[in-house]
Amino acid sequence: MHRETMKKEAAEKLYNALAGCEPIDVLSDTYPELTVEDAYEIQLMNVKRYVGEGEIISGRKIGLTSKPMQELLGISEPDYGHLYESMNKKDGIVFMKDVIAPKAEGEIAFVLKEDLAGPDVTVEDVYRATDYVMAAIEIVDSRIKEWKIKLVDTVADNGSSSCYVLSDKKVKLNDVSLPDIEMTVYKNGEIVNSGKGSDVLGNPAISVAWLANKLMKYGITLKKGELILTGAITSAPSASENDVFNFEFSQLGNVKVTFK
Repeated sequence: MHRETMKKEAAEKLYNALAGCEPIDVLSDTYPELTVEDAYEIQLMNVKRYVGEGEIISGRKIGLTSKPMQELLGISEPDYGHLYESMNKKDGIVFMKDVIAPKAEGEIAFVLKEDLAGPDVTVEDVYRATDYVMAAIEIVDSRIKEWKIKLVDTVADNGSSSCYVLSDKKVKLNDVSLPDIEMTVYKNGEIVNSGKGSDVLGNPAISVAWLANKLMKYGITLKKGELILTGAITSAPSASENDVFNFEFSQLGNVKVTFK
């Protein structure tokens, strides 16, 4: 199959899977010749389509920031996806009819006060460009059957992103130590996980710097006002109907999501 035809076909399958909440066969099996570069192009095909339909990009999400996940997929760097304003669940409620097999990730979110453009962005640049940070939950959901994903599958599938919930508390970077932020995950009132900011590449700001530099390859600049989800602090527990997750962060406060 011609490579451009393959990418267009894969993009169409993912678009329809999201629209109908019906998972598709593993892309990396269907198209074994797919490369990571192809996968990012597939992601961008659907980004352009969604923007053309009226979606507004609110920021980006970073995934695969933990060493165990990178080792599992045989990679040495994170991946990313796009966020849209429609993904922001301001009431903290996710309806199961809108998702396939969701998981809940606790993350530290950055909001920028100035643009960040690669290719030489440093952690110091990230600190200078950040307006504030906040506690966040990303709901990840794979459009690939049974989460049987390789790197090209999740990249093409917009980093397996679904939606997000943000806390109300906005904290300036001068008032926190990002690596030392502690997070405890409660599922239906019971502790199921815990971790620290340092579990995200040693410092979530490193994650943002990586993203800014990676995006420059595609001519994309992180913009003032954009939201950056920096990556899961712990593994993501699966969610079912009536589950309630509370993510408690030292220094950043709490954020909650309910599945209905």
